[in-house]
Amino acid sequence: MEHNIPELVAQLTLEEKAGLCSGADFWHTKTVERLGIPTLMVSDGPHGLRTQDPERDDPNHSRKAVCFPAGCSAAASFDPDLARREGAAIGREARAFGVGVVLGPAINIKRSPLCGRNFEYYSEDPVLAGELAAGYINGVQSQGVGTSIKHFAANSQEYRRMSASSDMTERTLREIYLPAFETASRIPALDVMCSYNRVN
Repeated sequence: MEHNIPELVAQLTLEEKAGLCSGADFWHTKTVERLGIPTLMVSDGPHGLRTQDPERDDPNHSRKAVCFPAGCSAAASFDPDLARREGAAIGREARAFGVGVVLGPAINIKRSPLCGRNFEYYSEDPVLAGELAAGYINGVQSQGVGTSIKHFAANSQEYRRMSASSDMTERTLREIYLPAFETASRIPALDVMCSYNRVN
């Protein structure tokens, strides 16, 4: 069913908009019944689904699922078609679990070896990261499941990630940190997850 998204957003109250941003719980958006907007389940998924065990009230207890090679391992293949096939498999599993959006791929650039999520990211090369992300996105979305590219932008560390500032020149930002997101957004991914850090 096709919807006019700008028209729907214009009809939302401020409270309903805030509700869509905050969610019903850790993995579900709130419904807006009066406009026919259903809940949407999201799941971590850069290298396999991480959905909450429905028997547990804790987001750290996950259902069993297929675990694919981490982004850094997948990038060693230099193969966007392999990323597409991996994405298609994750998309099929997501659809079977009722997941509407997979929170991935993670396409930050590996700047520091101390970054706690480097395993999740593809590469320090923005071209390689963008091409593999494009393959992954095409694969997942070919199964009728959306993707959320993350973490925009310059998310280079986990330590104090809520308050740190990633400082760089505009040229560095445009030539190193943004190209992978630009490539991925041309597919396009369904949405973009923001990072917590400040930039400059």
